[in-house]
Amino acid sequence: MPTPPTPTPTSTTLADRAAALDAADALAHVRDRFLLPEGVVYLDGNSLGALPAAVPAAVEDAVHRQWGTDLIRSWNANGWWEAPVRTGDAIGRLVGAAPGQVVAGDSTSVQLFNTLLAAARLRPGRRLLLTDPDHFPTDQYIADSVGRLLGLDVRRVPAREAAAVLAAEGPDVAVAAYAPVDYRTGELHDMAALTAAAHAAGALVHWDLCHAAGALPVRLDAIGADFAVGCGYKYLSGGPGAPAFGYVAHRHQAEFDHPLTGWHGHAEPFAMSGAYAPAPGITRARIGTPPLLSLIALEAALTAYEGVDMEALRAKSLSLTGFFQECADSLLDGLGFTMATPREPARRGSQVALRHPEAYPLIAALTARGVIGDMRAPDLLRFGFNALYLTHADVLHAVGELRSIVTSGAHLAAEHQQRPTVT
Repeated sequence: MPTPPTPTPTSTTLADRAAALDAADALAHVRDRFLLPEGVVYLDGNSLGALPAAVPAAVEDAVHRQWGTDLIRSWNANGWWEAPVRTGDAIGRLVGAAPGQVVAGDSTSVQLFNTLLAAARLRPGRRLLLTDPDHFPTDQYIADSVGRLLGLDVRRVPAREAAAVLAAEGPDVAVAAYAPVDYRTGELHDMAALTAAAHAAGALVHWDLCHAAGALPVRLDAIGADFAVGCGYKYLSGGPGAPAFGYVAHRHQAEFDHPLTGWHGHAEPFAMSGAYAPAPGITRARIGTPPLLSLIALEAALTAYEGVDMEALRAKSLSLTGFFQECADSLLDGLGFTMATPREPARRGSQVALRHPEAYPLIAALTARGVIGDMRAPDLLRFGFNALYLTHADVLHAVGELRSIVTSGAHLAAEHQQRPTVT
Protein backbone atom coordinates (compact mmCIF):
# COMPACT_ATOMS: atom_id res chain seq x y z
CA MET A 1 0.00 0.00 0.00
CA PRO A 2 1.44 3.44 -0.90
CA THR A 3 2.88 5.57 1.84
CA PRO A 4 0.14 7.94 3.02
CA PRO A 5 0.69 11.67 2.77
CA THR A 6 2.29 13.52 5.66
CA PRO A 7 -0.39 14.01 8.33
CA THR A 8 -1.84 17.47 8.78
CA PRO A 9 -3.06 18.63 12.20
CA THR A 10 -6.61 17.80 11.08
CA SER A 11 -5.75 14.28 9.92
CA THR A 12 -3.77 13.70 13.11
CA THR A 13 -6.83 14.59 15.16
CA LEU A 14 -8.93 12.26 13.03
CA ALA A 15 -6.37 9.51 13.53
CA ASP A 16 -6.66 9.92 17.29
CA ARG A 17 -10.44 9.70 17.02
CA ALA A 18 -10.24 6.61 14.83
CA ALA A 19 -7.91 4.92 17.30
CA ALA A 20 -10.20 5.72 20.22
CA LEU A 21 -13.31 4.49 18.39
CA ASP A 22 -11.60 1.26 17.37
CA ALA A 23 -10.30 0.68 20.88
CA ALA A 24 -13.88 0.87 22.19
CA ASP A 25 -15.31 -1.38 19.45
CA ALA A 26 -17.19 -4.27 21.07
CA LEU A 27 -17.33 -6.08 17.71
CA ALA A 28 -13.61 -5.81 16.91
CA HIS A 29 -13.09 -9.54 17.46
CA VAL A 30 -15.56 -10.40 14.69
CA ARG A 31 -13.07 -9.14 12.08
CA ASP A 32 -11.14 -12.38 12.64
CA ARG A 33 -14.11 -14.30 11.20
CA PHE A 34 -13.17 -13.02 7.73
CA LEU A 35 -10.21 -13.71 5.45
CA LEU A 36 -9.31 -10.18 4.43
CA PRO A 37 -6.49 -9.60 1.92
CA GLU A 38 -3.43 -7.87 3.32
CA GLY A 39 -3.15 -4.21 2.43
CA VAL A 40 -6.74 -3.81 1.22
CA VAL A 41 -9.49 -1.62 2.65
CA TYR A 42 -12.67 -3.21 1.36
CA LEU A 43 -15.58 -0.80 1.04
CA ASP A 44 -17.62 -2.74 -1.51
CA GLY A 45 -19.34 -5.23 0.80
CA ASN A 46 -22.64 -3.76 -0.35
CA SER A 47 -21.95 -5.41 -3.73
CA LEU A 48 -19.97 -8.52 -2.74
CA GLY A 49 -19.16 -9.33 0.86
CA ALA A 50 -15.67 -10.37 1.95
CA LEU A 51 -14.86 -14.06 2.39
CA PRO A 52 -15.89 -15.44 5.81
CA ALA A 53 -13.27 -17.74 7.33
CA ALA A 54 -15.80 -20.55 7.79
CA VAL A 55 -16.60 -20.84 4.09
CA PRO A 56 -13.53 -22.52 2.51
CA ALA A 57 -13.64 -25.55 4.80
CA ALA A 58 -17.41 -25.88 4.40
CA VAL A 59 -17.17 -25.80 0.60
CA GLU A 60 -14.20 -28.19 0.58
CA ASP A 61 -16.17 -30.66 2.69
CA ALA A 62 -19.20 -30.26 0.43
CA VAL A 63 -17.13 -30.98 -2.66
CA HIS A 64 -14.81 -33.73 -1.46
CA ARG A 65 -16.88 -35.61 1.13
CA GLN A 66 -20.52 -34.79 0.58
CA TRP A 67 -20.45 -34.77 -3.23
CA GLY A 68 -17.28 -36.75 -3.87
CA THR A 69 -17.84 -39.58 -1.40
CA ASP A 70 -21.42 -39.58 -0.22
CA LEU A 71 -22.75 -38.64 -3.65
CA ILE A 72 -26.54 -38.62 -3.95
CA ARG A 73 -26.84 -40.02 -0.44
CA SER A 74 -26.04 -36.50 0.79
CA TRP A 75 -29.62 -35.38 0.17
CA ASN A 76 -30.49 -37.40 3.27
CA ALA A 77 -27.20 -38.03 5.08
CA ASN A 78 -25.91 -34.46 4.96
CA GLY A 79 -29.16 -32.51 5.12
CA TRP A 80 -29.16 -31.22 1.56
CA TRP A 81 -32.93 -31.47 1.27
CA GLU A 82 -33.57 -29.33 4.35
CA ALA A 83 -30.89 -26.73 3.51
CA PRO A 84 -33.18 -24.09 1.91
CA VAL A 85 -35.45 -23.84 4.97
CA ARG A 86 -32.62 -24.30 7.48
CA THR A 87 -30.61 -21.50 5.86
CA GLY A 88 -33.78 -19.45 5.52
CA ASP A 89 -34.35 -19.63 9.25
CA ALA A 90 -30.76 -18.51 9.87
CA ILE A 91 -31.39 -15.47 7.66
CA GLY A 92 -34.74 -14.96 9.37
CA ARG A 93 -32.95 -14.37 12.67
CA LEU A 94 -31.16 -11.41 11.05
CA VAL A 95 -34.26 -9.86 9.49
CA GLY A 96 -36.69 -10.26 12.37
CA ALA A 97 -38.61 -13.24 11.03
CA ALA A 98 -39.76 -16.11 13.22
CA PRO A 99 -38.91 -19.62 11.95
CA GLY A 100 -40.87 -20.98 9.05
CA GLN A 101 -41.17 -17.78 7.00
CA VAL A 102 -37.94 -17.58 4.99
CA VAL A 103 -36.61 -19.91 2.33
CA ALA A 104 -33.23 -19.65 0.57
CA GLY A 105 -32.46 -20.75 -2.98
CA ASP A 106 -32.71 -19.42 -6.54
CA SER A 107 -31.66 -15.92 -7.56
CA THR A 108 -32.97 -12.58 -6.33
CA SER A 109 -34.75 -12.03 -9.63
CA VAL A 110 -36.53 -15.39 -9.38
CA GLN A 111 -37.50 -14.84 -5.74
CA LEU A 112 -38.68 -11.32 -6.56
CA PHE A 113 -40.86 -12.40 -9.47
CA ASN A 114 -42.35 -15.31 -7.56
CA THR A 115 -43.30 -13.34 -4.45
CA LEU A 116 -44.31 -10.07 -6.12
CA LEU A 117 -46.72 -11.77 -8.47
CA ALA A 118 -48.12 -13.87 -5.61
CA ALA A 119 -48.62 -10.71 -3.56
CA ALA A 120 -50.54 -9.03 -6.39
CA ARG A 121 -52.75 -12.09 -6.77
CA LEU A 122 -53.81 -11.68 -3.15
CA ARG A 123 -55.45 -8.36 -4.01
CA PRO A 124 -57.64 -9.13 -7.04
CA GLY A 125 -59.59 -6.26 -8.52
CA ARG A 126 -57.01 -3.64 -7.62
CA ARG A 127 -55.32 -2.12 -10.65
CA LEU A 128 -52.19 -0.36 -9.29
CA LEU A 129 -48.74 -1.67 -8.46
CA LEU A 130 -46.53 1.01 -6.91
CA THR A 131 -42.77 0.89 -7.17
CA ASP A 132 -39.89 3.33 -6.77
CA PRO A 133 -38.38 5.13 -9.80
CA ASP A 134 -35.08 4.88 -7.92
CA HIS A 135 -35.45 1.14 -7.29
CA PHE A 136 -32.70 -1.18 -8.49
CA PRO A 137 -33.34 -1.78 -12.22
CA THR A 138 -34.26 -5.46 -11.84
CA ASP A 139 -37.01 -4.55 -9.37
CA GLN A 140 -38.47 -2.13 -11.91
CA TYR A 141 -38.20 -4.60 -14.78
CA ILE A 142 -39.95 -7.33 -12.83
CA ALA A 143 -42.65 -4.97 -11.57
CA ASP A 144 -43.36 -4.11 -15.21
CA SER A 145 -43.44 -7.81 -16.11
CA VAL A 146 -45.87 -8.58 -13.28
CA GLY A 147 -47.99 -5.66 -14.42
CA ARG A 148 -48.18 -6.99 -17.97
CA LEU A 149 -49.01 -10.52 -16.83
CA LEU A 150 -51.78 -9.45 -14.45
CA GLY A 151 -53.06 -6.40 -16.31
CA LEU A 152 -51.91 -3.97 -13.62
CA ASP A 153 -50.84 -0.37 -14.04
CA VAL A 154 -47.30 0.03 -12.69
CA ARG A 155 -46.77 3.49 -11.28
CA ARG A 156 -43.35 4.75 -10.21
CA VAL A 157 -43.72 6.78 -7.04
CA PRO A 158 -40.73 7.84 -4.90
CA ALA A 159 -40.66 6.19 -1.47
CA ARG A 160 -41.11 9.51 0.31
CA GLU A 161 -44.34 10.12 -1.63
CA ALA A 162 -45.80 6.62 -1.47
CA ALA A 163 -47.77 7.13 1.75
CA ALA A 164 -49.61 10.09 0.24
CA VAL A 165 -50.51 8.11 -2.89
CA LEU A 166 -51.71 5.22 -0.74
CA ALA A 167 -53.89 7.56 1.27
CA ALA A 168 -55.39 9.11 -1.87
CA GLU A 169 -55.75 6.02 -4.06
CA GLY A 170 -55.54 3.16 -1.59
CA PRO A 171 -58.54 1.13 -2.82
CA ASP A 172 -56.85 0.84 -6.23
CA VAL A 173 -53.41 -0.25 -4.96
CA ALA A 174 -52.66 -3.97 -4.87
CA VAL A 175 -48.99 -3.91 -3.83
CA ALA A 176 -46.38 -1.32 -2.93
CA ALA A 177 -42.92 -2.68 -3.83
CA TYR A 178 -40.02 -0.80 -2.24
CA ALA A 179 -36.57 -1.13 -0.70
CA PRO A 180 -35.68 0.27 2.73
CA VAL A 181 -32.27 1.45 1.47
CA ASP A 182 -31.63 3.38 -1.75
CA TYR A 183 -28.93 1.29 -3.45
CA ARG A 184 -27.28 4.39 -4.92
CA THR A 185 -27.20 6.90 -2.09
CA GLY A 186 -27.69 4.74 1.00
CA GLU A 187 -30.75 6.74 2.11
CA LEU A 188 -32.83 4.74 4.60
CA HIS A 189 -36.62 4.82 4.42
CA ASP A 190 -39.08 4.11 7.21
CA MET A 191 -40.25 0.52 6.64
CA ALA A 192 -42.76 0.56 9.47
CA ALA A 193 -44.45 3.76 8.33
CA LEU A 194 -44.78 2.68 4.70
CA THR A 195 -46.03 -0.77 5.70
CA ALA A 196 -48.64 0.81 7.97
CA ALA A 197 -49.75 3.21 5.22
CA ALA A 198 -50.17 0.33 2.77
CA HIS A 199 -52.14 -1.77 5.22
CA ALA A 200 -54.40 1.18 6.07
CA ALA A 201 -55.24 1.29 2.37
CA GLY A 202 -55.84 -2.46 2.21
CA ALA A 203 -52.71 -3.00 0.08
CA LEU A 204 -49.76 -5.31 0.63
CA VAL A 205 -46.08 -4.37 0.83
CA HIS A 206 -43.18 -6.14 -0.84
CA TRP A 207 -39.69 -5.27 0.46
CA ASP A 208 -36.35 -5.72 -1.30
CA LEU A 209 -33.81 -6.19 1.51
CA CYS A 210 -30.69 -6.60 -0.62
CA HIS A 211 -29.03 -3.53 0.93
CA ALA A 212 -30.47 -4.03 4.41
CA ALA A 213 -30.25 -7.71 5.37
CA GLY A 214 -27.23 -8.25 7.59
CA ALA A 215 -26.41 -4.53 7.66
CA LEU A 216 -29.04 -3.17 10.03
CA PRO A 217 -31.93 -4.42 12.17
CA VAL A 218 -34.88 -5.42 10.00
CA ARG A 219 -38.04 -6.27 11.92
CA LEU A 220 -40.25 -7.95 9.36
CA ASP A 221 -42.61 -9.61 11.82
CA ALA A 222 -42.77 -6.62 14.16
CA ILE A 223 -43.82 -4.19 11.42
CA GLY A 224 -46.30 -6.66 9.92
CA ALA A 225 -44.45 -7.07 6.62
CA ASP A 226 -46.13 -9.17 3.96
CA PHE A 227 -43.40 -10.27 1.55
CA ALA A 228 -39.68 -9.64 1.19
CA VAL A 229 -36.68 -10.84 -0.76
CA GLY A 230 -32.95 -10.31 -0.45
CA CYS A 231 -29.68 -11.53 -1.88
CA GLY A 232 -27.06 -13.62 -0.12
CA TYR A 233 -23.88 -12.11 -1.54
CA LYS A 234 -23.81 -8.55 -0.20
CA TYR A 235 -23.69 -7.97 3.55
CA LEU A 236 -24.45 -11.66 4.22
CA SER A 237 -21.15 -12.49 2.45
CA GLY A 238 -22.37 -15.74 0.91
CA GLY A 239 -20.12 -15.43 -2.14
CA PRO A 240 -20.60 -14.42 -5.78
CA GLY A 241 -23.99 -15.52 -7.03
CA ALA A 242 -25.04 -16.75 -3.58
CA PRO A 243 -28.69 -17.83 -3.35
CA ALA A 244 -31.29 -15.25 -2.51
CA PHE A 245 -34.08 -15.58 0.03
CA GLY A 246 -37.79 -15.01 0.10
CA TYR A 247 -39.99 -14.13 3.07
CA VAL A 248 -43.70 -14.96 3.16
CA ALA A 249 -45.48 -13.97 6.36
CA HIS A 250 -47.23 -16.85 8.12
CA ARG A 251 -50.64 -15.29 7.55
CA HIS A 252 -50.20 -15.35 3.74
CA GLN A 253 -48.75 -18.81 3.32
CA ALA A 254 -51.99 -20.77 2.97
CA GLU A 255 -53.08 -18.49 0.08
CA PHE A 256 -49.61 -18.12 -1.45
CA ASP A 257 -50.40 -18.68 -5.13
CA HIS A 258 -47.10 -18.21 -6.92
CA PRO A 259 -46.31 -18.63 -10.60
CA LEU A 260 -43.17 -20.80 -10.32
CA THR A 261 -44.59 -24.03 -8.96
CA GLY A 262 -41.51 -26.23 -8.97
CA TRP A 263 -41.38 -29.76 -7.67
CA HIS A 264 -39.44 -28.86 -4.50
CA GLY A 265 -42.49 -26.89 -3.37
CA HIS A 266 -44.83 -29.84 -3.88
CA ALA A 267 -46.58 -31.45 -0.91
CA GLU A 268 -45.19 -34.84 -1.97
CA PRO A 269 -42.25 -34.15 -4.27
CA PHE A 270 -41.22 -37.76 -4.62
CA ALA A 271 -44.70 -38.99 -5.44
CA MET A 272 -43.92 -37.56 -8.88
CA SER A 273 -47.50 -36.45 -9.42
CA GLY A 274 -48.39 -34.74 -12.65
CA ALA A 275 -50.52 -32.15 -10.84
CA TYR A 276 -49.16 -29.53 -8.46
CA ALA A 277 -50.25 -29.67 -4.83
CA PRO A 278 -48.53 -27.02 -2.68
CA ALA A 279 -46.64 -28.07 0.41
CA PRO A 280 -47.73 -26.59 3.72
CA GLY A 281 -46.06 -23.51 5.14
CA ILE A 282 -42.97 -21.84 3.74
CA THR A 283 -41.93 -25.03 1.96
CA ARG A 284 -44.35 -24.18 -0.84
CA ALA A 285 -42.12 -21.20 -1.65
CA ARG A 286 -39.37 -23.57 -2.72
CA ILE A 287 -39.07 -23.93 -6.47
CA GLY A 288 -36.47 -26.22 -8.00
CA THR A 289 -33.22 -27.91 -7.05
CA PRO A 290 -31.11 -25.25 -5.30
CA PRO A 291 -27.41 -24.60 -6.08
CA LEU A 292 -26.18 -26.71 -3.16
CA LEU A 293 -22.52 -25.70 -3.18
CA SER A 294 -23.48 -22.03 -3.08
CA LEU A 295 -26.17 -22.69 -0.48
CA ILE A 296 -23.66 -24.49 1.74
CA ALA A 297 -21.26 -21.55 1.37
CA LEU A 298 -24.03 -19.12 2.36
CA GLU A 299 -25.01 -21.17 5.39
CA ALA A 300 -21.39 -21.24 6.55
CA ALA A 301 -21.03 -17.50 5.93
CA LEU A 302 -23.95 -16.76 8.22
CA THR A 303 -22.02 -18.18 11.18
CA ALA A 304 -20.07 -14.89 11.17
CA TYR A 305 -23.15 -13.38 12.85
CA GLU A 306 -23.14 -15.81 15.78
CA GLY A 307 -23.41 -13.87 19.03
CA VAL A 308 -23.68 -10.54 17.19
CA ASP A 309 -26.47 -8.27 18.38
CA MET A 310 -27.99 -6.45 15.40
CA GLU A 311 -28.47 -3.29 17.45
CA ALA A 312 -24.76 -3.28 18.29
CA LEU A 313 -23.98 -3.87 14.63
CA ARG A 314 -26.17 -0.94 13.68
CA ALA A 315 -24.47 1.30 16.23
CA LYS A 316 -21.05 0.47 14.78
CA SER A 317 -22.31 0.91 11.24
CA LEU A 318 -23.58 4.38 12.04
CA SER A 319 -20.29 5.19 13.72
CA LEU A 320 -18.36 4.10 10.61
CA THR A 321 -20.55 5.96 8.14
CA GLY A 322 -20.73 9.05 10.34
CA PHE A 323 -16.95 9.03 10.71
CA PHE A 324 -16.56 8.71 6.94
CA GLN A 325 -18.72 11.80 6.50
CA GLU A 326 -16.68 13.63 9.12
CA CYS A 327 -13.43 12.68 7.39
CA ALA A 328 -14.83 13.72 4.02
CA ASP A 329 -15.88 17.11 5.42
CA SER A 330 -12.38 17.69 6.78
CA LEU A 331 -10.17 16.20 4.07
CA LEU A 332 -12.16 16.62 0.85
CA ASP A 333 -13.50 20.14 1.36
CA GLY A 334 -13.13 22.27 -1.76
CA LEU A 335 -12.15 19.32 -3.96
CA GLY A 336 -15.38 19.00 -5.93
CA PHE A 337 -17.23 16.44 -3.81
CA THR A 338 -20.78 16.68 -2.51
CA MET A 339 -22.42 14.37 -0.01
CA ALA A 340 -25.28 12.30 -1.49
CA THR A 341 -26.08 10.35 1.68
CA PRO A 342 -28.24 11.83 4.43
CA ARG A 343 -26.34 12.93 7.51
CA GLU A 344 -29.14 12.11 9.96
CA PRO A 345 -28.40 8.65 11.38
CA ALA A 346 -32.03 7.56 11.17
CA ARG A 347 -31.99 8.22 7.42
CA ARG A 348 -28.73 6.47 6.64
CA GLY A 349 -28.21 2.82 5.73
CA SER A 350 -24.75 1.26 5.84
CA GLN A 351 -23.15 3.05 2.93
CA VAL A 352 -22.04 6.54 1.99
CA ALA A 353 -22.09 7.99 -1.51
CA LEU A 354 -20.22 11.04 -2.73
CA ARG A 355 -20.90 12.90 -5.95
CA HIS A 356 -18.04 13.97 -8.18
CA PRO A 357 -17.96 14.53 -11.97
CA GLU A 358 -14.94 12.17 -12.25
CA ALA A 359 -16.41 9.38 -10.17
CA TYR A 360 -15.21 6.47 -12.29
CA PRO A 361 -11.51 7.39 -12.61
CA LEU A 362 -11.41 8.28 -8.92
CA ILE A 363 -12.75 4.83 -7.96
CA ALA A 364 -10.33 3.19 -10.40
CA ALA A 365 -7.39 5.06 -8.88
CA LEU A 366 -8.55 4.19 -5.37
CA THR A 367 -8.78 0.52 -6.29
CA ALA A 368 -5.24 0.62 -7.65
CA ARG A 369 -4.14 1.80 -4.20
CA GLY A 370 -5.96 -1.01 -2.40
CA VAL A 371 -9.07 0.91 -1.38
CA ILE A 372 -12.00 -0.82 -3.07
CA GLY A 373 -15.34 0.89 -3.53
CA ASP A 374 -17.49 1.24 -6.61
CA MET A 375 -19.36 3.81 -8.66
CA ARG A 376 -22.84 4.21 -10.04
CA ALA A 377 -23.49 6.31 -13.10
CA PRO A 378 -23.26 9.08 -13.67
CA ASP A 379 -21.33 10.58 -10.78
CA LEU A 380 -21.61 8.53 -7.57
CA LEU A 381 -18.65 7.13 -5.65
CA ARG A 382 -20.24 4.46 -3.46
CA PHE A 383 -18.72 3.05 -0.26
CA GLY A 384 -20.32 0.19 1.67
CA PHE A 385 -19.54 -0.46 5.33
CA ASN A 386 -19.79 -3.98 6.71
CA ALA A 387 -19.44 -3.39 10.44
CA LEU A 388 -18.40 -7.00 11.02
CA TYR A 389 -14.95 -6.39 9.59
CA LEU A 390 -14.27 -2.70 8.99
CA THR A 391 -12.50 -0.29 11.33
CA HIS A 392 -12.48 3.46 11.74
CA ALA A 393 -8.80 3.39 10.80
CA ASP A 394 -9.85 1.83 7.49
CA VAL A 395 -12.26 4.70 6.96
CA LEU A 396 -9.67 7.38 7.59
CA HIS A 397 -7.14 5.65 5.35
CA ALA A 398 -9.69 5.45 2.52
CA VAL A 399 -10.59 9.14 2.67
CA GLY A 400 -6.92 10.08 2.99
CA GLU A 401 -6.11 8.14 -0.17
CA LEU A 402 -9.00 9.77 -1.98
CA ARG A 403 -7.68 13.20 -1.01
CA SER A 404 -4.20 12.25 -2.18
CA ILE A 405 -5.51 11.07 -5.54
CA VAL A 406 -7.53 14.22 -6.20
CA THR A 407 -4.84 16.66 -5.13
CA SER A 408 -2.14 14.86 -7.12
CA GLY A 409 -4.31 14.24 -10.19
CA ALA A 410 -3.43 10.54 -10.09
CA HIS A 411 -6.89 9.64 -11.39
CA LEU A 412 -6.17 11.45 -14.65
CA ALA A 413 -3.74 8.73 -15.73
CA ALA A 414 -4.80 6.87 -18.88
CA GLU A 415 -5.14 3.53 -17.12
CA HIS A 416 -7.92 4.92 -14.96
CA GLN A 417 -10.03 6.25 -17.82
CA GLN A 418 -11.00 3.05 -19.60
CA ARG A 419 -14.10 1.46 -18.08
CA PRO A 420 -14.36 -2.32 -17.85
CA THR A 421 -17.64 -4.20 -18.19
CA VAL A 422 -18.28 -4.21 -14.43
CA THR A 423 -18.08 -0.87 -12.63
